[in-house]
Amino acid sequence: MRFKNLDLNLLVALDTLIRVRSVSRAAEEMFITQSAMSNALGRLRDYFDDALLTQVGRSMELSPLAMSLEQPLRDIIVRIEAAVVSAPSFEPEDSTRNFSFVLSDYTMLAIMPAFLQRLTSRAPGIRIEFKPQQIYPHLLLERGEADLLIAPTTFCSTSHPMEPLYEEKFCCVVDSDAPFPDGQISEADFLSARHVMMCPPNGGDSFTQRAFERIGVKVRIDVMTYSFSSLPFLVKGTSRIAVIQRSLAKVLEKSGGIRIVELPFALPKMEQSLQWHDSRKRDPALAWIREQVREAVRSLALGEVIEQASPATA
Repeated sequence: MRFKNLDLNLLVALDTLIRVRSVSRAAEEMFITQSAMSNALGRLRDYFDDALLTQVGRSMELSPLAMSLEQPLRDIIVRIEAAVVSAPSFEPEDSTRNFSFVLSDYTMLAIMPAFLQRLTSRAPGIRIEFKPQQIYPHLLLERGEADLLIAPTTFCSTSHPMEPLYEEKFCCVVDSDAPFPDGQISEADFLSARHVMMCPPNGGDSFTQRAFERIGVKVRIDVMTYSFSSLPFLVKGTSRIAVIQRSLAKVLEKSGGIRIVELPFALPKMEQSLQWHDSRKRDPALAWIREQVREAVRSLALGEVIEQASPATA
């Protein structure tokens, strides 16, 4: 099919080339030969009268025109893919579809076990992929590289539908032999203590860092790590402390060697939300997956592991 004398198949090739920035890798992804992909790039260069991608060392760099085409082209491809993949009906027990989530390791440990337990009996053929959260997690939704995002509401996009899932409180974790009577740490001890903190590996601040800044609390960070789940293990056997989500602390406390103590001041609760691309809002399969996440959260809320958030209309 052609549009304004452009073979629309070339747009898929251009989208792939822009994303992977390699002729050979783009050819592999599209299941064509490298020479065929090189030919497609040549035709695109002729049509746009622009180099589009230029070899610089071992990688390829985008021209200003290619950079300007990247987002609108990706949005078109995502919407087409959503229309093609989405079926008018969905039978979970017979489905073999793949679904990908963007989330933190904290979220994976806090609610995903309950979610996967539901899928085991209800949709045994479905495949789930978890992808690590990044500085702008909603970008993976917009690029079509993920189906769902679970993240603090403040990190979600305002351009796509979302719904609050639950609220999370924070606490401290310390070594099991730490001298804090009655499960409470004083403000003086908290401020003078050496802290272990999760700092996002790809830049930006964690929710905890922003919360401390919001209430004007400065802590001494002694150790920085890239994962929430490592925090309790990094305070074990030391005098250090870590501020962590209460549900995760409860899970990891069972491993032994640590205990939970209360914060000496009120830290804002963290609201976690579920988000998906606007073009996928009528996908019955994705709607069913979202309901399974909600039910998993409800089961955990009933067990007082987390606090379920008030429902909101997407």
